[in-house]
Amino acid sequence: MRIIRDYQFVEPRDRGASAAIGNFDGVHLGHQSVIRLAREADSAAPLGVLTFEPHPRKFFAPNASPFRLMGQEARASRLAKLGVEKLYELNFNSAMAALTPEEFARRVLSQGLGLSHVVVGADFAFGKDRAGKASNLQQFGEQMGFGVTVAELVEAGSGQVSSTSIRAALSNGEPRKAAAQLGHWHRIEGKVIGGEQRGRELGFPTANMSIDGLHPPKFGVYAVLVEVRNGPHQGQYMGAASIGVRPMFGENHANLESFLFDFKGDLYGATLSVALVDYLRPEEKFDSLEALITQMDADCARARTILAAL
Repeated sequence: MRIIRDYQFVEPRDRGASAAIGNFDGVHLGHQSVIRLAREADSAAPLGVLTFEPHPRKFFAPNASPFRLMGQEARASRLAKLGVEKLYELNFNSAMAALTPEEFARRVLSQGLGLSHVVVGADFAFGKDRAGKASNLQQFGEQMGFGVTVAELVEAGSGQVSSTSIRAALSNGEPRKAAAQLGHWHRIEGKVIGGEQRGRELGFPTANMSIDGLHPPKFGVYAVLVEVRNGPHQGQYMGAASIGVRPMFGENHANLESFLFDFKGDLYGATLSVALVDYLRPEEKFDSLEALITQMDADCARARTILAAL
């Protein structure tokens, strides 16, 4: 998959795609449906996705609480797995935000990227002040020579699939509910960073990862599936993980600590993808280290049973 970040300097080989447009945070079932329609709309054209970095919400409200379900690299990895060939990850800045809907369609979609077809969701809004709607895009497409498909919103379970409802499920400690809308487990991806090595001292060595910039799931202990993406220990593992501030030790900066079952080795610097499967319990402060170890043994036993049944 090729990543293109400037619509004003596009090589000929990167033009002419049939592209789905949106933020694609989480790459949930609704996003997957839009991408599938883009493939079907022009099967002779490269399959593309047009998105923005930073997320427009982050641009307009830089001090807002973290809300993203996945980082930039994790999104690109997920899109590549779906067969996307051209990822137009355009810089969202003041100049982009100032484009009128007509200017966006002409300068970016038509002249800049030369798209053959675009697919958007029924709730799509674009251009300065989000003034452009899907119906406007259809009109611009007719004028400028690219096709437009407006996709119906996808429903799963109790309602429409959306990044907002997925965030709510994760905040409530319901990773399976989130997965039903995502079409895959919710994963936290990143490099293993140095920690205090308390887990090693307790007999549960953990791989520590930052969750900075991401929407924090409900703090507590989870049954997880872990993919080690690189290094000598590359592979798939089962495990238990804790997300939170480690109240037992007076910490206050949230992170993710994963204990991989039946694993021996050093994971520092490796890239991990940790899938949240089930929420086991909230964070607790125990009366003693012995009580903590007893609970961790019980957590791991329960996680093994859950994961073995998948």
